[in-house]
Amino acid sequence: MSKNRIEIWGDTVNPKELVLSILIISTTTMSAHLIAPADNRTMGLFFGLGGAVLGFLITVKLFKPKRIIQEEEEV
Repeated sequence: MSKNRIEIWGDTVNPKELVLSILIISTTTMSAHLIAPADNRTMGLFFGLGGAVLGFLITVKLFKPKRIIQEEEEV
């Protein structure tokens, strides 16, 4: 594993990109939730979920996978 990467749940990630991803997704989720009509909690939920999906799509485009693939020989 590289010095500037950590392993989380079996995946190799760059800590800086992980923190940026969390900030982007949190910002889009909360922003979308806050623009939902205040008197409709259901719409707030759906707007928040839409914001989370939007944030996820943004981070997918910004950060490429860091996976290390190792092939094992069959015995």
